[in-house]
Amino acid sequence: MAKQKRSKAEPEVLSRRERQFLDVIYRLNEATANQVLEQLPDPPSYSAVRATLALLEKKGHLKHRREGVTYVYVPVVAPTNARTSAMRHLMRTFFDGSAMETVAALLDQESRKLSDEDFDRLEEMIEEARQKDR
Repeated sequence: MAKQKRSKAEPEVLSRRERQFLDVIYRLNEATANQVLEQLPDPPSYSAVRATLALLEKKGHLKHRREGVTYVYVPVVAPTNARTSAMRHLMRTFFDGSAMETVAALLDQESRKLSDEDFDRLEEMIEEARQKDR
């Protein structure tokens, strides 16, 4: 299977564990290795946390600053860009790139939980998308 090319603006795809690390850092806005370790389910060793943070930095998702002897990690990619990249990857991986199939699957799973206001907002978003394409 050929590896898909990604744009420079789109960071590398992450493993489940790497996404967990980033989720913690996004939630806290910035974090030390110890803070990440405390927040992870089934936490790995401290050295594994440090290694993963270094890998995320190498992949372009994080940067760090020093505070004394401690590194504080901050996300490089804005949460909205990270969500967009993750959705694009999800669509390519599970729905052959189809936005319609992706939305259909979400509605199939979540429609019972949506309020009338949610459906109204979805209708507005669909209409705005239609107008944009004309």
